[in-house]
Amino acid sequence: MQESASTCIVSSTLSGARRVVGGHVAEGNGLLGIRNPPLFLEPLQDCLVDEGNDFTLRAVITGSQPISVSWLHNGKVVWYGKSSFIGREAILVVRECLPEDAGAYTCVAENASGKTSSSSAVCVKGNIHTCNTHTQPQNRRSSSATVPPMKIVDPPDLVEVRAGGCARLSCVFKGSIPIVSCWTHNKKEVFEDSRLSIESSSKGSSLVISEAQPEDSGFYTLTARDRNSFAHHTLTLSVIERPQPPSSCPVVCVLSPDSVVLSWSGPCYDGGSALTGYLVEVLSLGPDQTGHWSELSANCKSTSLRVRSGLQPQGQYRFRVRACNAVGVSEPSEESQPIKMDAPGEDEMTEYVNVTIDDKHKVTDHYNVLERLGTGRFGQVFRLTHKVTGHVCAGKFYKGRRTSEREAAKKEITLMNFLHHPKLVQCLAAYNNKPEIVMVMEFIAGGELFERIVDDNFEHTEPTSVGYMCQILQGIEFMHKQSIVHLDLKPENIVCVNRTGTQVKIIDFGLASKLDASSPLRVMYGTPEFVAPEVISYEPVGPATDMWSIGVICYILLSGESPFQGGSDSETLALVTAAEWEFVDESFEDITEQAKDFISSLLHKDTRRRMSCEEALFHSWMVAFKSEQPNTAKNLSKEKMKKFLARQKWKKTGKAMLALKRMSMLTKADNSASLPSSAHEHALKSLEKKMQLKPEFTKSPFDLSVFEDSTAQFFCQIAGYPDPEVVWSREGEPLEESEGSVKIEYEEDGTCVLTLENASLQHSGTYSCRATNIHGEALCSAKLTVVDQEDAMMS
Repeated sequence: MQESASTCIVSSTLSGARRVVGGHVAEGNGLLGIRNPPLFLEPLQDCLVDEGNDFTLRAVITGSQPISVSWLHNGKVVWYGKSSFIGREAILVVRECLPEDAGAYTCVAENASGKTSSSSAVCVKGNIHTCNTHTQPQNRRSSSATVPPMKIVDPPDLVEVRAGGCARLSCVFKGSIPIVSCWTHNKKEVFEDSRLSIESSSKGSSLVISEAQPEDSGFYTLTARDRNSFAHHTLTLSVIERPQPPSSCPVVCVLSPDSVVLSWSGPCYDGGSALTGYLVEVLSLGPDQTGHWSELSANCKSTSLRVRSGLQPQGQYRFRVRACNAVGVSEPSEESQPIKMDAPGEDEMTEYVNVTIDDKHKVTDHYNVLERLGTGRFGQVFRLTHKVTGHVCAGKFYKGRRTSEREAAKKEITLMNFLHHPKLVQCLAAYNNKPEIVMVMEFIAGGELFERIVDDNFEHTEPTSVGYMCQILQGIEFMHKQSIVHLDLKPENIVCVNRTGTQVKIIDFGLASKLDASSPLRVMYGTPEFVAPEVISYEPVGPATDMWSIGVICYILLSGESPFQGGSDSETLALVTAAEWEFVDESFEDITEQAKDFISSLLHKDTRRRMSCEEALFHSWMVAFKSEQPNTAKNLSKEKMKKFLARQKWKKTGKAMLALKRMSMLTKADNSASLPSSAHEHALKSLEKKMQLKPEFTKSPFDLSVFEDSTAQFFCQIAGYPDPEVVWSREGEPLEESEGSVKIEYEEDGTCVLTLENASLQHSGTYSCRATNIHGEALCSAKLTVVDQEDAMMS
């Protein structure tokens, strides 16, 4: 069919004219002397046409000019075909008609004195909906307002039947006879065969499927039509059976001598019916055991289970899981690896809790606030002890002075309520400590994983590395199943549970976001060495973004070198964007090809080619090394790892990323609004490009002279986009924040403040501020002179 809107330009004996598009009239110079409303001297005629041929609808209209003419098909504006109105003749021509062109056509004529219409039926041969009837021509002026439209009455939305049973899909409809109908399945028309039969009348239609099979499941649409209109309804047929087994064996995390946490993946197919739970079974190993599986839980509601009873210290066990739905129970999953319980004496993990912010109490009502453990972009972290139990926790104190900071804290708390997993740090409570918001976190005493690895007494082999990567993947897999992405995975956020074991947890969910399929998420934050290419290019992010970061972590874990480390952050980001990296021969000479393939399968620029967590957990590298004893493998060199950690410490000194608040309206992080259309999205991308700017100082610091023991402050203001990375230094040496001495603050408007408290003569010197982003860098300096007060008075 030729595509064009039904538009008529109507000539007139007066000076004005109107253009009509879809029934809307644009006036010219004004109308004078109009007296007669439109009238159909010759109304439209019904039409019977073979599919693929052309048809023409024609009417003769009289009345005072100008007259606007528009065409409707089943009550909707006609945007195809070719229409014209010359003299008094209105014509619509449709070329090479299709079955969907059949139905009721209406010609609407209107001028300043009135409006009228004429309708006719077009029947396309081969279309079962309309080819059974043909009516005599008649004038249908204004009749469409009085004829009730076709209607399907109270149709079902879901029909559920067990495999092998009989499925009956039935709908009742109302309309003007004659009425015809048909069924479609997955956009294809359904015809009767040995298993399918259709029972239709003027009041309803039923599709009957005998011996229903799972492949019969899907969407079925009934379309019913009378002479004037049509109606349709789509329902879902679910042919249900027992679910398939869970797709992975249970992963076991030992918490105490008689307690474990099991986690597993759900079945690939739920049998067509929602899962009602999981049945968890255990097999006790040993010469005195019966070899029979026993039930641990008959109705576990999630894909993880904490087992608190039935296990013995130092006992050996295997576990397996079955999936359940309304039909029955699946075959068992693969069995877990044998595990041996710990000896008595170890502490159990904290209970999982769903946290809401306590507005009635302060954190100090329940906890003692002890020494500061660290600082970050959000605020500070302190060690806490519970006043009643003495339990040690970590308190994350969000600044909360701005609405955006408080919303960020609330968002992190909300997300962490979805992250109850033994490999993810837990939020235990939260307080509205105005202006701060305090998150009480699980205290992790073991320190950063990479710091532990370089310890001379700590074993570092390829099998132990597999153990760490497996734990990281288990935690991130759980996050991804909740549609949550971390977006800041790096070695600093992988910590050891204690100082003797090899169990790790993932921390810091301040940049994490929940994904929404209807609104792609784009972000402009991350750590250059670990950020994925799609973040830098401002493309949609997702689970694959975390997988890139995991690939970088694995590369460093095995080699001690960073695959994208450049001479500056700008160079690093350029290497990431190009996805340029290689296996350095010297660093990987003792590493297996399986490990290299694992890394290569993650560091693909194309997100579609990266492994998912589930695929990574079943990679041959993981499978081959899970059962190998670490003490049988060759120790890996730690020297390059030590150099990497030293470089990371230097980079963290006196450095901060200015918050990309201006990006919040473009990302899902604030959930403010989704982009309404691709046009708007294109416009936002265009503006994003125009905003790009290398750093520059709009305000520079001044030279200062202060007395000893007083406070000195340097102020500057920085412009640039993306927001620059800022480093303060004294005589070329980076400055680090220290309580009661050096304080560094960064504001949303680009203002940077360096505060030196209790200034001493040793503080004198040249202070520099360096700002860097992907487009370049800028540097400004000022001198500080600290004067001895007694010398000044004497002079």
